[in-house]
Amino acid sequence: MAKDFTAAAITRGLKTSLIGREVIYLPSVASTMDAARSEALKGTTAGTVVITGEQTGGRGRLKRRWLSPEGNIALSIILYPDIKSLPYLIMIASLAVVKSIESVTGIRAAIKWPNDILINGKKVCGILIENEVRGNKVAYSIVGIGINVDLKVADHAEIATTATSLKNESNKDDLRLKIIRSLLMDFDRLYMQLPDGKPIFKEWRDRLVTLGKKVKAQSGSQIIEGVAEAVDEDGALLIRGEGGTLTRVVAGDVTLRGK
Repeated sequence: MAKDFTAAAITRGLKTSLIGREVIYLPSVASTMDAARSEALKGTTAGTVVITGEQTGGRGRLKRRWLSPEGNIALSIILYPDIKSLPYLIMIASLAVVKSIESVTGIRAAIKWPNDILINGKKVCGILIENEVRGNKVAYSIVGIGINVDLKVADHAEIATTATSLKNESNKDDLRLKIIRSLLMDFDRLYMQLPDGKPIFKEWRDRLVTLGKKVKAQSGSQIIEGVAEAVDEDGALLIRGEGGTLTRVVAGDVTLRGK
């Protein structure tokens, strides 16, 4: 573990209203999502961040494995939002990641619907959101963010051609703590705008690399091909098929054609 990578180092002078006012640092854990869920079930403070130096059993969407060895970022944020705010969480998380990458490294990052952050067309970050909803009330929401900071993607055959890291792209060291602090401040600023999600939606929509592109989407067993025409304020993707049919995709995997 880097000596300066501690909860105290993350929170020292952190200018946030809610996010990261409490940070739980775990040197090594299977999953920050699971650890955060345990904390949420105890009723821990909203905005609490569970972060680890090394995540050994991380997961992405659809229960895919997420690599997060020492030197990278794996964190989960515990929230108790209003149910009407749920669609905005992925937008807030995505925007906070791209803003933090750009402010710390100067590198332009893009958002690929629904939850990937790309640099030069390669994945540098994944976001996972898990909600527990009981009736019309959110028991808790957990926003998981994994960023490849110092990941040697060439050492992992399964992602060698599709992923990248901030170190690869910027050739800069000592990025992890700076990115985390910037990320928490950007997330906090955006989250505090709720319940008015319209400005968040518009900014997120404008950063989507997916729109206007030919795509292939898999939603459950359904395959939809066409042009990603728009997104609605709930975050769903609208795909115009060759026959002119407009299909609304709420969740799924999207491939940019030709990729």
